[in-house]
Amino acid sequence: MRNKLRYHREVRPKKSIGQHFLKDFSIAERIADVLSPFPGLPVLEIGPGTGVLTQFLLKNERDLTVVELDKESVIHLNKHYPALQGRIIEADFLKLDLNDWFPGRFCVIGNYPYNISSQIFFRMLDFKDKALCCAGMLQKEMAERIASRPGKKAYGIISVLLQAWYDIEYLFTVEPEVFDPPPKVKSAVIRITRNARTVLGCDEALFKSVVKTAFNQRRKTLRNSLKSLLGKDNAISALPVFDRRPEQLSVEEFIELTNKIVTSNE
Repeated sequence: MRNKLRYHREVRPKKSIGQHFLKDFSIAERIADVLSPFPGLPVLEIGPGTGVLTQFLLKNERDLTVVELDKESVIHLNKHYPALQGRIIEADFLKLDLNDWFPGRFCVIGNYPYNISSQIFFRMLDFKDKALCCAGMLQKEMAERIASRPGKKAYGIISVLLQAWYDIEYLFTVEPEVFDPPPKVKSAVIRITRNARTVLGCDEALFKSVVKTAFNQRRKTLRNSLKSLLGKDNAISALPVFDRRPEQLSVEEFIELTNKIVTSNE
């Protein structure tokens, strides 16, 4: 482990891409073990950096591919992790077509950059039929949003869109001092696991639009926030559901609401 700590200092954390390198190996090991319910599935690690989490994924004999944007980190990984030869994708994850790398089902894990963590989880929805699990560490506030239930202040767009397709588990909180450099906020580890839903039960594009439009004016009732989707003098706006605010609706209620809007516009 001392050698690993020495290697850690070979790469300079870069603020521009949100790098905070985890230096507590016990936490890295706990994160790697989060994928234990999915033995045998290939794993994609996003942003391995210096390989602190990577080493435990390899130790667990995972079929591992990593994607890393930082050139200095890529050089480091090639130097110290020969098992990754040919398995390092030097690219921006958000621009990656995972179908090119994973013909079948897979899992995703990482110590995610705070500045793009929500984009990473939204991106996973594009591959929801293949990505059975997405786990890892992100800013505590974002983890709470993803895991939040209806009626809570943190409940919002990302909560609804992810919970439509995934079961969410908030696993544990991580303090700032275990990183180099320490972030100004706490972190958290979560696991999202593909649920049994195969079809949404409504127009998926409209569902997304309803959710986003409603939460973009979350202090207003649905009757006011959804005017642009309902059209003028739409009779369904008199229904009791439109007296509510978006954070009061479950995923199933948003699906029902989407179908009501479709029917009213036919």
